[in-house]
Amino acid sequence: MRGLNGKVGIVAGGGRGIGAATARRLAEEGAHVVIGDLMGDWAREVADDIKSKGGKALGVDLNGTDADSQAAIVAAAVETFGGLDFYHSNLAGGTEGDIDALNCPVEVLDKSFAINTKSHFLATQAALPKIIERGGGAMIYTSSGAAAGGAAWQVAYPMTKNAIHALARHVASRWGKQGVRANVICPGLVLTEAVKQHLTDDYVVKGLKAIPHTRLGQPDDIAAAVTFLASSDGEWVNGQVWHVNGGTLQRD
Repeated sequence: MRGLNGKVGIVAGGGRGIGAATARRLAEEGAHVVIGDLMGDWAREVADDIKSKGGKALGVDLNGTDADSQAAIVAAAVETFGGLDFYHSNLAGGTEGDIDALNCPVEVLDKSFAINTKSHFLATQAALPKIIERGGGAMIYTSSGAAAGGAAWQVAYPMTKNAIHALARHVASRWGKQGVRANVICPGLVLTEAVKQHLTDDYVVKGLKAIPHTRLGQPDDIAAAVTFLASSDGEWVNGQVWHVNGGTLQRD
């Protein structure tokens, strides 16, 4: 894709799954990638793999719910590679104990908010000034199809993921004139390492039957969409929510 060679980007939650696939794809396109993860060793493993193939990467520890940690990963990008052109905010989780609105404990909602909303807000606060200094760039947020799916069995995760959409549209509206693009990716059922650990074979079979496609999602599918939005090819896409799901959820 055009315009990524030599650009500097951060992938938060890049130690496994969608984030790791995205970091590798961005590096293949010539970007210099800083990979952050709560499991710092995972981030460094991905960075080492990228470097072994000739790419430019750095792996660091990242607690996305902590403002100082978010500031530190942005500082690492600037100090190591000279600036920041895009940030892929890809943190998610906090689903244990998340059930319907009458029975979901408040502490489960608080944890979901911290991981699925607050982390993206803190990433924005840390990254935007440096992106603006470069004359613009991209904030790319990972949400979920659950944000629009209307699940009867879960309340906190869809609520807190939906808030990302409002954040992205705010960023796009407020800083678009300064060259900032902000967009959201909503993955469908993607067979990451974590998903494979928790899904039964029967669930996977049912998921495939329900989708108007020949297969379920792979991390590389989401990585391709994120890479497009980070590139010059995606420079006229702003304030949008993209559902990358093989047709599971079909929306305008």
